Amino acid sequence: MIDKPKDPLADSDTFAERRVAWLGERLPAPRISFEFFPPKTEGAEAKFWESVTKLQSLQPSYVSVTCGAGGNPAEGTASLVTRLREDAGFEAAAHLTCATASKTEIEDIARAYWHDGVRRIVALRGDRPKDGTQPGANHHRYAADLVATLKTIGDFDIAVAGYPEIHPEAKSADADLDNLKCKVDAGADKVITQYCFETDSVLRFRDAMVGRGIDAQIAVGVLPVQNFVLTKRFSNACGAKLPDWLGALYEGLDEDPEQRGLIGASVAAEQARRLVLEGFEELHFYTLNRANLTVATCRLLGLKPTLAHAA
Repeated sequence: MIDKPKDPLADSDTFAERRVAWLGERLPAPRISFEFFPPKTEGAEAKFWESVTKLQSLQPSYVSVTCGAGGNPAEGTASLVTRLREDAGFEAAAHLTCATASKTEIEDIARAYWHDGVRRIVALRGDRPKDGTQPGANHHRYAADLVATLKTIGDFDIAVAGYPEIHPEAKSADADLDNLKCKVDAGADKVITQYCFETDSVLRFRDAMVGRGIDAQIAVGVLPVQNFVLTKRFSNACGAKLPDWLGALYEGLDEDPEQRGLIGASVAAEQARRLVLEGFEELHFYTLNRANLTVATCRLLGLKPTLAHAA
């Protein structure tokens, strides 16, 4: 049983009392981590490093870097992981996918990461080839196979993906949990969840993990939404649901990025606050290589930038 912190708003009756309770609450400080992706253009890279500078002040436990667009899952990822470690001082995790790379390629990439001092891996199956090619004997079919291989190469701290609203390719919720258990049993240490705007679904997912005997840390994915239209597009691709109430908040704001940003930070902060009150100890922010909404969300949660970086 997880002991939940007392909600400081519970005994506040008036708006003024609730506002003071919100700003002055003493919640347990969650660990935070950020996800980045390799920038594709010089302009995007310049903006990316501006964001990194702003996010440094929040001192995340680590950051993760998704795989680039090439067939090699280390293309663009390995170099960015190195720069984030050496130039920004971050503990960095490399995403590693196995859908388009052979077992030999995966092993070579993993050994290179270990040799370079990278100790964190986010192990994923990744998207199947668009031409419909099925993996052969020289490929890992599932993320669980990748996790098992990584553990033979080094004692990596391995995170895997979890889906509160079920992976879009899963036959059922039970099948999805079975797959997650296989990944954890193979050696995964942590489950990073897909972002999910209905927090009750995240709570049910945690309960289901406990019921299935899946013993792993959970880092809950949080996405502060700046552009609802764009979020809708990639949510359709990854199977994340967009509740009607969220769409209504952004209605009529297509040309008003300032208002969208205010709403995005507020919604993300309220969700993050509830997650902490429900006993979750780590939040994983999908930054989309931008800093402002993530910084604002963390500030609303009571996580203030360090003076050394904020100056």
